[in-house]
Amino acid sequence: MTYGEFWLRYLRAHAKPATRALHYCGSTLALGSIALAILAHNYGWLVFAPVAGYSFAWGAHFFVEHNRPETFGHPFWSLISDFRMFFLFISGRLQPHLRTCGL
Repeated sequence: MTYGEFWLRYLRAHAKPATRALHYCGSTLALGSIALAILAHNYGWLVFAPVAGYSFAWGAHFFVEHNRPETFGHPFWSLISDFRMFFLFISGRLQPHLRTCGL
């Protein structure tokens, strides 16, 4: 599978807007905790980044989308795709990608 094929599969696994919204919450908290760790010189906050990110994402998959998180099969591509989806969303450029995969 190429990354391009994975990207479309990843988006299909995030079909419901609530699933994507929970991912965005987790990504925001993860990035915020990284920023806080750097700004406050308190690197204990780095522990919170994956906890926040994955708890929101996996909760969305288990309780909203009712599917298996892509992280379990492709952890690196999944992490890249999560932030790609997040930054495309906040820049207003996600919709064409969703349309491409039929959402």
